[in-house]
Amino acid sequence: MTTRLGARWAGAAGLIALAGATLAVSATPVAAAPPAIRIESVSSDNVKSGGTVRVRFRVTNNERGTERAFVAVSGGLRCTKGCSATKDLGPGESASFDATVVAPKVSAGEESGLNLAVTVRIGLQTGFAHKMILVRGSEAPSSAVTQVSGRVRDADGKAVGNATVAVRDSAGHSYQATSDGSGKFSIRSSDSKPIAPGSITVAAGKDGYRTARVTARGVAGSAATVRLILAPVATPSTTPPSPTAEASSPVVAEEEPVAEDSLAGVAPPATVKTAGDEGGGLLLATIVGGLLVAAGLGALALVLIRRRKSPVVPVAPVSPGGGRFADAPTALLRTVPPDGRPTR
Repeated sequence: MTTRLGARWAGAAGLIALAGATLAVSATPVAAAPPAIRIESVSSDNVKSGGTVRVRFRVTNNERGTERAFVAVSGGLRCTKGCSATKDLGPGESASFDATVVAPKVSAGEESGLNLAVTVRIGLQTGFAHKMILVRGSEAPSSAVTQVSGRVRDADGKAVGNATVAVRDSAGHSYQATSDGSGKFSIRSSDSKPIAPGSITVAAGKDGYRTARVTARGVAGSAATVRLILAPVATPSTTPPSPTAEASSPVVAEEEPVAEDSLAGVAPPATVKTAGDEGGGLLLATIVGGLLVAAGLGALALVLIRRRKSPVVPVAPVSPGGGRFADAPTALLRTVPPDGRPTR
């Protein structure tokens, strides 16, 4: 009897304990699922040192009620925009966030993998997402000239834009660029076509200018800077010829028609052949005119003397300048005999 009674009591106690445990579990609230967070996109996962990466991620509230979501961006890249944010989300509601990060400096020729991490906390739950970003150093090798740059100007110091610039390094590599509105140009070295150090020839040209050329010394790991001055090409002069040039061309003197009967007994005037001999011709004409005047006056005096001893003789007047003559009227001169008494 005692044994059976003890067994019954043990069974009852077990049932009571099981029921208590069930009640205790039912009284504890069921834990909610952690919030969902997912990186939707990145602008690039392979960037240069100092490059910028834009990232977008999405957060979902898995709680049964409305909760405030706290998001943050971290990792090996420096965040510059959208680094943290908050937003109230209802049950099952989602929202997207944007952020911008910058890759740190990496030595030339080296690469580094850095972690981009985003974190969200909703209620008592926290979620994470991350992305690996590869950051590489400068493309220009240290054994090359980093760049060749300069400015193109004219003889007056004004900038010459849209000029063609050609560069040739010591290894025979050729490069080409065009100057901008301020006359500046720049050619950078690259892994596929590095600018070899040593003698670098730079030439610039443009329509209307003479080609200019300079030589610079390129040093590995440094930039070479040059200045080019373009001289304008001389153009044919379009100005009218000078008076001196005009004087050297032949000029034909125009003759005024003269009546034939007016030329009797008159010496023909000298003809001017070239304007270059104009000074000498005028001087010669003046001398000849003077001689003709003197000869005319002398002839007139001689005629008068002779007429004193001879009957009346018609005398044609002579022009002192050797000009044109018309027929002059006949004049009668009275002679006086030696005894002084006039004759009738």
